[in-house]
Amino acid sequence: MNEVVRNIEGVTRLDAAIIGAGVAGLYQLYQLRNMGMKVRAYDAASDVGGTWYWNRYPGARFDSEAYIYQYLFSEELYKGWSWSERFPGQPEIERWMHYVADSLDLRKDIQLDTRIISARYNEDTRRWLIRTEDGETIDAQFLITCCGMLSAPLSEIFPGQNSFKGRIFHTARWPHEPIELEGKKVGVIGIGATGIQVIQTIADKVGELTVFVRTPQFVLPMKNPKFNESDVKAYKDRFAELKKTLPHTFTGFEYDFLYTWAALTPERRREVLEEIHHNGSLKLWLASFAEMFFDEAVSEEISEFVREKMRARLKDPELCDILIPKDYGFGTHRVPLETNYLEVYHRPNVKAVSVKDNPIVEIVPEGVKTADGVVHELDVIILATGFDAGTGALTRIDIQGRDGRSLKQDWGKDIRTTYGMQVYGYPNLFMTGAPLAPSAALCNMTTCLQQQTEWISDCIRYIRDKGVAVIEPTAELEESWVRHHDETANATLISKTNSWYTGSNVPGKPRRVLSYTGGVGTYRRKCAEVAENGYHGFALTE
Repeated sequence: MNEVVRNIEGVTRLDAAIIGAGVAGLYQLYQLRNMGMKVRAYDAASDVGGTWYWNRYPGARFDSEAYIYQYLFSEELYKGWSWSERFPGQPEIERWMHYVADSLDLRKDIQLDTRIISARYNEDTRRWLIRTEDGETIDAQFLITCCGMLSAPLSEIFPGQNSFKGRIFHTARWPHEPIELEGKKVGVIGIGATGIQVIQTIADKVGELTVFVRTPQFVLPMKNPKFNESDVKAYKDRFAELKKTLPHTFTGFEYDFLYTWAALTPERRREVLEEIHHNGSLKLWLASFAEMFFDEAVSEEISEFVREKMRARLKDPELCDILIPKDYGFGTHRVPLETNYLEVYHRPNVKAVSVKDNPIVEIVPEGVKTADGVVHELDVIILATGFDAGTGALTRIDIQGRDGRSLKQDWGKDIRTTYGMQVYGYPNLFMTGAPLAPSAALCNMTTCLQQQTEWISDCIRYIRDKGVAVIEPTAELEESWVRHHDETANATLISKTNSWYTGSNVPGKPRRVLSYTGGVGTYRRKCAEVAENGYHGFALTE
């Protein structure tokens, strides 16, 4: 590890402490270390990778194209890794994360198997006092959270889970050892993007598969060709193009909205939808017609297009009723990509159980009990029940700012940030993947996390060069950003839909669209303007 000063009480003294060693944490560590700072990254996992360490459930894979889910600060790093297919699986992604950590020699400054349980701002020293689960104390000028937007799993949600006599897993805490599913009675609770990947992967391996469906999902078919040497060379030759364009598109993907609904005839609209649907990616969601997010009539027409595609594959009216959404529009929930997922339900060993009007009431020793009194007997239960998105990773740490204020309590009343990177009342605390920024949900994550970590690094460099010890957003600046965020978000249909995008999957969570909806390029420009104006609106203290 780099030189770390320990005082006589055994406290680890750093310039900056980073929580998390995933996509954001690795790059943040690289930048701050190159600035000559004493910095260390901490992670509860036993290896680097963040989400790609924890999410190793059957079928886990990208649904961003591999060649854009990349770091773009180094052409050498980019071209030094070759992907095997368009949307690789978790084992290959985890190997890529190891490649990044090893190529940049980051491991010496990463402390694994270390869970941060508290962080308190000391107003006398103007530094953060951070404690680990093992009792280590860290004293740092800056605290940077790179904990991930989807890293706080909702796993203890049904009464009686501990009574189940079989095995029960949350997808985000899947064991490293092989799990025997062959011939077993398996239940999957939840059909979001993760649940769908699990279901389509294990259906032909298990004895019986019962899928508990509460919220039907619009799905798009994934086309995932293998890459040959020519394909790899072709995307690597695009490095300069991707570096130039990705940070400025609406969602940080290589494609962007090209069409205007009103400018096209009905026939041409249909042609465009068919063409983009055939692409086999998230393009229909992220680069067809932006009007689907604002205009209910356009939303309904595009939603019906996707329903039509799903009905053609499901065929069975009962399955269509259970699995095709009717009460929200396409794109207002996270859109999953799938591979023969709908066809799974035609298998004789697979059963879909709607729990929307007949909810799960408890887990009993034999399996899952629904409100109608039926006990669905199972050997294995897989919880694809999602996350406390955006906020959960931080509220599960006891973070206290000025005057002993608690981030958990503050966000329990109202979820507020300044540009999604700082919070009023918490000096020298920086965040990535937090609420009110595109990285909270609506972005190709590497695009947005690179931008945020670079902004944080530039900010720290600026105040260090100025001889400033503390930076904190003013209440006025935070109010201005929250107001802009809400005006932008509330104009969309996303704000009117119940989903994890609005926090409605967590009982008692304040409702607010978690992700900035003004676009990745717009957000980047606004953040750049703040820096160019000397961080106007932030309080800087020497």
